[in-house]
Amino acid sequence: MASNATSPSLEQSRCLNCGFEAPSGGDDWVSIDVPGVGRMTQCPDCRSTNVITGRK
Repeated sequence: MASNATSPSLEQSRCLNCGFEAPSGGDDWVSIDVPGVGRMTQCPDCRSTNVITGRK
């Protein structure tokens, strides 16, 4: 089966704003606490929280 170029691999997370990609759960990502929402993953490059989170 061909892989979809727009989807990160299962082990990768990707920022939909700037395209930054790194291993899911890795130290490259920033975690922030958002009141009323909880813990979110934030892109270290552009600070967007619009991130597709892969599985480890």
